[in-house]
Amino acid sequence: MPQGTENAPDGAGATWVDLPPIWLAGCLILAWVTKRALPGLAPDLGVLRWLGVALALAGVALMLLAVAEMVRARTTVIPHRKPSALVTRGVFRVSRNPIYLGDALILTGAILWWGALPALPLIPAFVWLITVRFIIPEEARLRAGFDAEFEKWSERTRRWL
Repeated sequence: MPQGTENAPDGAGATWVDLPPIWLAGCLILAWVTKRALPGLAPDLGVLRWLGVALALAGVALMLLAVAEMVRARTTVIPHRKPSALVTRGVFRVSRNPIYLGDALILTGAILWWGALPALPLIPAFVWLITVRFIIPEEARLRAGFDAEFEKWSERTRRWL
């Protein structure tokens, strides 16, 4: 169980480190530092810069659409809290975790925009961390609260994409 949530059944006691934007910010800082520390290995690759912008913007759009669906369903967007609804509409038809997918797209986009190619291993590390620290516990809460409906949704919708 993530640190700080042991005595909080709805996860209300989660610490600020247990928020995905903090982990994303940390990875973005590491990518930027990598670019600055290894300038010869961080070339300006023209078209990759624009691909980076497109990926980052797609990530932001995906996150906003997912949050809108969750607000519409009147359920929490805060990790470690008990959801009041299972959201399977909109972008949740494509990914069970569109907000985290958006985070990964933002990280990928930033790395490409900055030309910080040595930082590319941060992407799978971030995906692994988010999966272990947030997605697996969230799926357990969804399974506990929406058993058959969650199983049906998870059979037709992949975890990431």
